[in-house]
Amino acid sequence: LQLHHSGQYHCRVWVNSGVSRGWQESAPVTLTVHGVPLSGVSVLAQPPGGQVALADRLVLSCAVAMGTGPLSFTWHRADLGALLGTGPRLELRHVGDNDSGHYHCRVSNGDSMAESVPLNVTVLGECDPQAGVAS
Repeated sequence: LQLHHSGQYHCRVWVNSGVSRGWQESAPVTLTVHGVPLSGVSVLAQPPGGQVALADRLVLSCAVAMGTGPLSFTWHRADLGALLGTGPRLELRHVGDNDSGHYHCRVSNGDSMAESVPLNVTVLGECDPQAGVAS
């Protein structure tokens, strides 16, 4: 069942007996389908662990263990107020010095919202502004 299956239902039957003949209909019943709340939201990284070389590609995927859809996804980084993307994947094609940080996804199904534990992304080879050297 899905959420859009909620509604009123009845049974209709053709009766052909010596006493009566024709369609008969039961009293309507109301069916309400409830969504399963979202839980178990996590972020997976490619390359694994969230460690990526400077100028390489990083793909983050948002996984949901339980919950009914339709699902909407948003991507965030702890130190940025801006929305980074929508959809179950976030791709950074050429990571730069400013891409290190804690990334998380939020998932909503209209009834509930859940958020992943942040994944720490480390850009290897980025310049340390305090030391002036590459890490």
